[in-house]
Amino acid sequence: MAIQSDDAAAPGFILNLIEQRAQYQRENIFLVAARTNQTVTFGELAMCARHWGQRLSKLDLGPGARVGLLIADPLEFATTFVGLLANGIWVAPLDPALVDLQGHALDQRLSNLRLRAVVSDRERPHDAHWNWIGLDDPLVDEALSAGPRDFATNEGGVVLASSGTTGPPKVILLPTRQLLHASHLIARHNELDATSIGFNSLPLWHINAEVVAVLASLVAGSTIALDDRFHRTDFWVTIKRMGVTWINAVPAIIAHLSTLRDGETVPEQVRFIRSASAPLPATVLARFQATTGLTVIETYGMTEAASQICANPLAGPHKLGSVGRPVGVELRIRQTDSGAKAGIGEVEIRGPSVIERYESRELDVRFDEGGWLRTGDMGYLDDDGYLFLAGRRDDMINRGGEKIFPREIEDVVLGVPGVANAAVIARDDEVFGQVPVLYLQLHVSDVELEESAVVLGAVREAVSANFDRTRRPVEVVVVERMPTHATGKIQKKVLGGGSVSELSREAFA
Repeated sequence: MAIQSDDAAAPGFILNLIEQRAQYQRENIFLVAARTNQTVTFGELAMCARHWGQRLSKLDLGPGARVGLLIADPLEFATTFVGLLANGIWVAPLDPALVDLQGHALDQRLSNLRLRAVVSDRERPHDAHWNWIGLDDPLVDEALSAGPRDFATNEGGVVLASSGTTGPPKVILLPTRQLLHASHLIARHNELDATSIGFNSLPLWHINAEVVAVLASLVAGSTIALDDRFHRTDFWVTIKRMGVTWINAVPAIIAHLSTLRDGETVPEQVRFIRSASAPLPATVLARFQATTGLTVIETYGMTEAASQICANPLAGPHKLGSVGRPVGVELRIRQTDSGAKAGIGEVEIRGPSVIERYESRELDVRFDEGGWLRTGDMGYLDDDGYLFLAGRRDDMINRGGEKIFPREIEDVVLGVPGVANAAVIARDDEVFGQVPVLYLQLHVSDVELEESAVVLGAVREAVSANFDRTRRPVEVVVVERMPTHATGKIQKKVLGGGSVSELSREAFA
């Protein structure tokens, strides 16, 4: 069944799509668990959607209700996620770690999302004040009918929010039509069809996995294999066994795969690996491609755009250091800072897959009168329309009027053998206002001091060769491990806060 982007605007379209898939691809596998080989066919997915239609009606949760999804098992999560969307629910995917929060902390986190209920495979916390709905068995008798569902006033979608620990939570609503529009663009760009088998080990409570892996596969009528997390051991064996043709990944995963272990080979059926969620250092990209021979599709996106903004072409020119060209999104560069490199400005976007406002209304100042959304990312477009990112506007360091983009230094440092990870952050300075500090995670351990000294010496040489003294870090801090988000992105706000285990700290020069 061909999917037209405009079709996704129709209320209830996702339910119709599932029924169409069940009619024409009934026994085809939609979801498969990498650890257990358990599967969900398109026919079983349709039964799940009907099951949730009946359950939701009995619970007085009609289209437009907000329901949290707190499920650890990826197959159960994805099946329930699609089943709830099909019934017009606003689904709030939640990190399973939230169940470890107690009482007021859990209540406060869920209150930010204005939920009416939480669907979970966990026992209800004894001190939580929420309507807790168990999973039961979603794959019930085929004859079960959901009954009529009225989508006239609300089609549902996804609700996402920051934790709110550092300020008011940023609440984002992504309606189903927007999710499916983005999914259609991704499926078409990646040339997915009924023969495609994707592999996703990224957390399903993030927009990337929800759209790029699950919904794009639904739109394409293809199969997506789901893992609970990235497992380096026997990774390529698993990929070959499952017949995977493309991999959804982040730079941290690609870095782990850039070296083949004894006896490992890359299966021939894999067409490409897709990179998102964080910058992919050019050195890591080059090393991975030289080792595996696989095409890497570097992309750029954000939650506000339902995951994807730009992507390198599947077949065509790939420019080193670029996240590609806009895909179904209008993009422009707004010059904002004197002192920044010529051509570099803030990335602004708009289009059918981009939100038009935040639920957190105080954040609507990010939109201008023409509907352009300021992303907070800095970069430039080349003559061919390829986007090159320099870093986050908030990360930019102002050293006495000299604008320093941390990513420039980080990319150089990551090319030094022995460096596992690198991050540059600002430190307040009485003379210059701000100065850069380099944090390093090395491949060597803290007891191998001699080897560590060699790596640090090579880092100093590389930075000194590429940057004048005004742009070099004033200090280098070696840490045991970088604090990262679930997708591998470094939490720069945590660095320098005293909660990271430091192995050494010394002046850079």
